[in-house]
This record gives sequence, structure tokens and C-alpha cells, in this order.
Amino acid sequence: MTDMAELKKRKEPLNLAIVHVDPDAFITNLMGWLEITAFITAQRAGEAEIPADGITPKLPPEKLRNGAVHNVGNDAIFAFCMTAAMKGDKAAVDKVEAALVESMGKDFPGSFGLWHFRGTIDAPTTLEDFVGQAGKKLLLGDIPPPPLRAKENWNTSLRFFEKARKSNFIHEIMYPLAKWTRERGNEILDKGVAFLQHIEDNVPILREALDDPRNDQPFIANFLMKLAPAVDMELNEEYQGFLRSLARR
Repeated sequence: MTDMAELKKRKEPLNLAIVHVDPDAFITNLMGWLEITAFITAQRAGEAEIPADGITPKLPPEKLRNGAVHNVGNDAIFAFCMTAAMKGDKAAVDKVEAALVESMGKDFPGSFGLWHFRGTIDAPTTLEDFVGQAGKKLLLGDIPPPPLRAKENWNTSLRFFEKARKSNFIHEIMYPLAKWTRERGNEILDKGVAFLQHIEDNVPILREALDDPRNDQPFIANFLMKLAPAVDMELNEEYQGFLRSLARR
């Protein structure tokens, strides 16, 4: 069956692989996701018809170099690397990279996305640059000293949040990100209060933000908005309004 039902069927195991940082499941299911998204894209462009047998066509090697296929691969790789980074699971990323290089070559769909988590970008400019470099530090266990930790964690949460909202795997990233953000907030209460700005004002605000028990997008948006002054970050009125709208339930 080559339709939206097949798209959903193929995405579900990839969703779980991303949420649970399961490299074997990700490796197993990535090609199926690339195939169905490539076929539906071609079908919508009038360049493909549903096969008589109803089976989604395989992607020949030359199609793996297609720009749209690479975009889909980059999106999936980014999602997996982000959730792996939040768990500090470098081995999972290494395993995915090795398997995809072996099966599709070093320029596999998603290789450019992975590069952001591997390379050294001295002057990040794009959102992908910032996310990749923050993720790289988490994967390497490169944790900043306490005076800088809360601010860097806030920045990482913000960048991951922005990237998740642009992904086909938004929900699969948001849940782990909400948990990670909550853990970092609790870490501040336990060990980092002394490094916050205006402690007497911002500790109650932090506690209030953490009182929300739901690990979702509104929690993250509210946390980022409320904790910006505590970590000496300034958000303009437009961006504050944007976060405020996302924080509403």
C-alpha cells in the first residue's frame, strides 16, 4: 500500500527509535521512511503512479543523492542525534553513522545533518549549527562549570526547542526535551541557585515553572520565557509574546 496510511505505518517505528534512542530500530526503519516520503513527493509532483502491486518502490542508488531525499534524511538524523545528545549516548550515534555509511556510503541521506554534531564550527550562524554544536558537547560530556552551566543549558534548550518545531518529529523531540529541561531546572535548585541573577526574585519563578507536571511544548516555552532573566538572557518583546502564546494551555 503506497499512501498516507503507509507513511504513518513507516513513521511510527522511527518515532519510537528517536524517542527511546534505539540505534538498531533507527537503522532498520530509516530506509523505509526515505522510500515512502520520496514516493509520495514524486506522486504529488505527477512524476510517479501507484504501482500495480501497491508496493512502495525501492530507492535506487542514484536516487539516494536526490536533494529532497537528503532533506528527509537530515531531518531524521537531527531528531535522533538530539534525543541521543540529551541522554549523552554517543555510542548510539556512532552505531547509526557506521551502519549508514556501510549501507549507503559516506554521503548517505542525513550525512550533512550528522556533520553538525561531529564537526567543529567556530562561528555558528544557522540554527542547525547551534543545535549541532550544543548536541556535540552533550554527546562528549563537555559540561560547563557551574557558573556557566545554567545559561548554557537554557541556550541548548532554546535551540533544541526551535529546531524541534521545524521537524517532522516535533513530538518525538519535545517530550525528551521537556524532561531534559526539567532535569536541568531541578539541578539549578539543587546545586546552582548561587549562580542565578537576582536569586530572591528568580528562585520562586523557577519553582513555579517546575510545578507544571506536564512534559510538553507549553512547559518548555514557559520555562524558557520565565527563566531568561535568571540566566542573564534578554528576549525581545516579540519573542516573549511568541513563547507566551506557545505556553498557553
